[in-house]
Amino acid sequence: MPKIVSLKFRDAGKHYFFNPLDFELAKGDRVVVETDRGRALATVVVPPEERAEDQLPADLKSVVRIATDEDLAMAQANVEREREAYLYCQDRIHKRNMEMKLVRAEYLFDGSKIIFYFTADGRVDFRELVKDLAHYFHTRIEMRQIGVRDEAKLIGGIGICGRELCCCTFLTEFTPVSVRMAKEQGLALNPTKISGQCGRLLCCLSYEFETYCSLKKCLPKCGRKVQLDGIKGEVVNQDVLRQKVQVRLEDGRSVAVTSEQIEEGKGPTPAMGEEAPRRNRPSSGGRGKPGRGEGRSQSPAAPPSPPVPPTKPAKPAKPAPPVEVKAPEPPSEGEEAAKTSRKRSRSRRRPRRK
Repeated sequence: MPKIVSLKFRDAGKHYFFNPLDFELAKGDRVVVETDRGRALATVVVPPEERAEDQLPADLKSVVRIATDEDLAMAQANVEREREAYLYCQDRIHKRNMEMKLVRAEYLFDGSKIIFYFTADGRVDFRELVKDLAHYFHTRIEMRQIGVRDEAKLIGGIGICGRELCCCTFLTEFTPVSVRMAKEQGLALNPTKISGQCGRLLCCLSYEFETYCSLKKCLPKCGRKVQLDGIKGEVVNQDVLRQKVQVRLEDGRSVAVTSEQIEEGKGPTPAMGEEAPRRNRPSSGGRGKPGRGEGRSQSPAAPPSPPVPPTKPAKPAKPAPPVEVKAPEPPSEGEEAAKTSRKRSRSRRRPRRK
C-alpha cells in the first residue's frame, strides 16, 4: 500500500500530504518538498503511514530530500532578509501615502519571490509600489491582501484567557462564529469580553457550542410552568453543566432541581439536619373527618371566658309631629283691580317708537 506523510510549512499552519518515497521520517524532521510555488522547507507533523488508493489526495507531490545544514542556514538567512524587505516596503508605503497596513514579508525558500501580506479597508492600487520593490530587490513581487483574522494568525499575541492565541498555535482553519453561540452558553454579550485580538468574535466560542446545545435539550426551557410538592412555580434559569434549573415558587422560595425531579413533581431533597418545608393547610372546622394533626398530643386549650350579660334594648324614639301645609288664598277683587290699573299706567308712560 502507498504511504503518505503530513507536513506543515509554518506554525499553526494547514497540514499537507506528500509522498515520502523511501525516506525514513519522524515527527519534527525538516524536509525540502516541491510545491506549486517552488521548493519549500517543511516540518513533519505525522510520520509516514499507509493509505488505501482511494484515500490518497489528487496530485500528490513528493519529498525532495531531508533538509541539510545548508538548507537550514538558507532558511535562517531568508528570515533576516524578510526583516529588511518589511522595513523597505513599509517606508515606500508611507512615502506614497497609501491606505494599507503591511503585516509581513515572506521569502520563498530559493529566494525567487517575495510575498508581502497587507490589510486594507478596500481595494488598493499598488502597481507603482510593486515597481519600486522589484527594482530594489531584483526578484518577483507578490502583494497579497488578507483579513484581520489572518493578520492575528501571522502576528500572534496573548488572548484574554492569558494563553497564546489559538489561531497561531493549533487552530489550522477558521470556522464561522456567531453571536448565537455566546447566547446558548449564557455569556454576557459584552463586545470586549467575547471579541479577540482581531476584533472578531472569539474562535473558542465554537468549541463547546454543540455540547451546550445537546445538554440543553434535556432541560426545561426558561419560563416553563412547573409544580413541585403541590406548589406551582416557574423556571427562571438553567445550569447546563450541572444539569439543573432554578425554579421560583409561588411562596417566594427559589430552589435548584433536576429535570427528573420536575417530571416527578418533587422538590429538592433537604440536607442532613434540615427539615423539609411544609405547606399550611386549613383545618376541617370540627366537622367530618379530623384534620391533619388532630388526635395527637397537643397543648391544653385556654379556659373559656365567662358569659357577658345581655344589655337592655334601647327605647324607640318618639315620632315628630306632622307639619300642616296650607294652600295659598286666592287674591281679592280689590287687589285684582289695583294690579290692572298699575299695568295701564306703565303702558301709557312708554314712548312711542318712530
